[in-house]
Amino acid sequence: MSSDFEAYEQDFGTLTAEVTNKIGRIPKLSGEEKTQLVLNVDKQLEEVRELLEQMDLEVREIPIQSRAMYNSRLKSYKQEVEKLEKDFKRSRIAYSDEVRNELLGDDASSSENQRAHLLDNTEKLERSSRRLEAGYQIAVETVLCDRFTHLSWGGLHSQFRRKRRQVTAMASAPYLCNMTTVNLTSLDM
Repeated sequence: MSSDFEAYEQDFGTLTAEVTNKIGRIPKLSGEEKTQLVLNVDKQLEEVRELLEQMDLEVREIPIQSRAMYNSRLKSYKQEVEKLEKDFKRSRIAYSDEVRNELLGDDASSSENQRAHLLDNTEKLERSSRRLEAGYQIAVETVLCDRFTHLSWGGLHSQFRRKRRQVTAMASAPYLCNMTTVNLTSLDM
């Protein structure tokens, strides 16, 4: 039984070495060749997982006194497969980034166009800011003028009230002036 496990170990070593080699090549390739390599690695990782399942079944049939040693070896193989799967995922993400860049056109002219648009938008923003500041200044001046006008009219209103009282007082005191001819020129308007 342990000879079957050792045969699986040899197959595992060969497969994982091939997978590791191919995973390292994925980011360097492009196009259809890259796609095919990704599919191939995915199939080989599935074979490795099946091989681990076979190894697990073999370990269960090994006598208890020898099983601990084989379990620890199997555990390390599982960790190695997890690491391979993470590396494969990273290489596929790098693959996805390259495809994204190809689709979006990540080249120098695109960068220059983006820079030109950014500068145009910055200039528009600055012009709009200046217009807003000018509008704010006009609003402040309008408020100040309104306050001044209110104060001026308020002062005139109080002057008119005083003069009205003076005229009313004169009119009510006939002994101070002739009722028919009130001299308005004597009032300080």
